[in-house]
Amino acid sequence: KMAGGDPESRTLVADGFRNEYGFYTEIAATVTVNTPRCWYASIADDNVEFVLLMDDLAPAEPGVQVNGCSRPECELAVVNLAGLHGPRWNDPALLEIGWMRRADRDSAEFFSQVLAGAIPTFIERFGDPMAPGDADLIATIPSRIADWQLTRPERFSVTHGDYRPDNLMFMPDGSSVSTVDWQTLGIGLPGRDIGYFLATSVEPEIRRTSERELVARYHEALLSHGVTGHSFDECFEDYRLGVVQGPLITILGAVYATAEPTPASDAMFLAMITRSCAAIRDLDPFSLL
Repeated sequence: KMAGGDPESRTLVADGFRNEYGFYTEIAATVTVNTPRCWYASIADDNVEFVLLMDDLAPAEPGVQVNGCSRPECELAVVNLAGLHGPRWNDPALLEIGWMRRADRDSAEFFSQVLAGAIPTFIERFGDPMAPGDADLIATIPSRIADWQLTRPERFSVTHGDYRPDNLMFMPDGSSVSTVDWQTLGIGLPGRDIGYFLATSVEPEIRRTSERELVARYHEALLSHGVTGHSFDECFEDYRLGVVQGPLITILGAVYATAEPTPASDAMFLAMITRSCAAIRDLDPFSLL
């Protein structure tokens, strides 16, 4: 894997290149999430050029965001996710890694402004096919998002940031899943990853009937990695909070992506926002702030 695109676009995503390089060179060996083995990694001083030489995961294939994940795929994914979060749960050493970002008040307020600026463009592009009420719902998010980013600071770990089917490689026999694309790596509330995954990657009717069992499997896996003092009820609350990650990544990805929009990408973003809004209505995350 290497940097692509013109120099200007590479500069815009240089932090993402640094994140992915950093994951494979500093973080991967300290967690148990399934991910390709990296045999060689190099990055330029300005982070705009990088190269990773990794295992070929064939015959594993990525999920398809529009289709969503099946129940068995969800179980594989959430147990694998616990292998990212559990080993570094509340690890103070993470806070000493200078290139890994964790939200503070200034960055959270700035993020809310960026999101507020993106929403009108998103609604103009997707408003007609969006489900009734979804545009109104996402318009209310920026005023709450800074507080949301800073909530529950007593729990943190490594977070993927974009944990969804396109970044998951499933074996055809259903035996395992591996996670790729670490450019949105960060430090934050672990529940955001599982909330984002189930909110964006599962049809609402499947999520509603299986989310408690899936969060329970994730919670059991966390405990198996040595996490203590974290009850299932607390874990489920963090999951509820995490579903807000769905519209955030969807809106920013649609509006600020460097690639030109295509019918396929539009269908993907529409599926993600529709599922996310349903999850927010069902789980009422802002009531937990």
